[in-house]
Amino acid sequence: MLTSIKSVGSYVPSGILTNADLEKLVETSDTWIRERTGIVERRIAAVNETATDLAAEAAKDALAAAGLRPQDTDLIVSSTSTPDSMFPSVASRVQERLGAHGPAFDVQAACGEAKQAIVIGSETLTKILNFKDRGTCVVFGDGAGAVVLGPGVNGAGIKSCVLGSDGSGGDLIYVAPGADGPEGPGRPEIRMDGRKVFRFATEILAQATLQALEKAHVRLEDVKLIVPHQANARIIEAAGKRLGVGADVMVNGIASYGNTSTASIPLALKDALAAGRLKTGDYLVLVGFGAGLTWGACVIEWEGAPVRVAA
Repeated sequence: MLTSIKSVGSYVPSGILTNADLEKLVETSDTWIRERTGIVERRIAAVNETATDLAAEAAKDALAAAGLRPQDTDLIVSSTSTPDSMFPSVASRVQERLGAHGPAFDVQAACGEAKQAIVIGSETLTKILNFKDRGTCVVFGDGAGAVVLGPGVNGAGIKSCVLGSDGSGGDLIYVAPGADGPEGPGRPEIRMDGRKVFRFATEILAQATLQALEKAHVRLEDVKLIVPHQANARIIEAAGKRLGVGADVMVNGIASYGNTSTASIPLALKDALAAGRLKTGDYLVLVGFGAGLTWGACVIEWEGAPVRVAA
């Protein structure tokens, strides 16, 4: 029996950082940001708001959409680049808040066995940005997305997965200590070579998509939606061009959220579902990349997972 997505949930902080706000912090403009990234605004977590806070709300949203109880969950997997602390894990903190049972751990890539699992991506990336570096501070935002996984129905579910990594590109996206100041060592901050990441991303998103489709024995023309990592609108458009698919297939929801890293695919997926872009039996590709360099893609036959739409 295949593993299937039973529901999708999300949560974003109430704080909004617009391009106009960034014009006051760094040498940039709304036009510059829109043309290079496609981003209009991004959510920003409050000072006392953590990755666990966002993750727990996204998990609750996913469970509510599926009509499932936290107590029935026997595995929680959380992925984050911005944990509250080195330990305990975000997943363990979320388990305590939900009142769930079974294993709970943080990973960047994992597999396991469970009857009902929650997989969460949660990020507070604005806490590790240098707001004097316009190459990064205009790109990233905060948010969380979650899916409930369980046994597929009528053959629906995950048909294939591919994973890859290339450690030689580790210096293209990384976190380094910030500059020391009068108050002591600088906080960690994201560093990125935007041009090289762009070239890598456009190629790998298309390549991983095709590899996953071949493994699943599904034709590209039979795919209803491709939900890529929401890193940059131009990357998404360029990857779509490589594949020969248009905006009706390639989901692009970066304008309202920015790059939320591990949260970006479930956030974009939930918005696509809310817009009625998937129906039961459709084929879907989820494809992402990240620091490492790492990448992965999966092909899914959609079961018809519900989402809750805000009133």
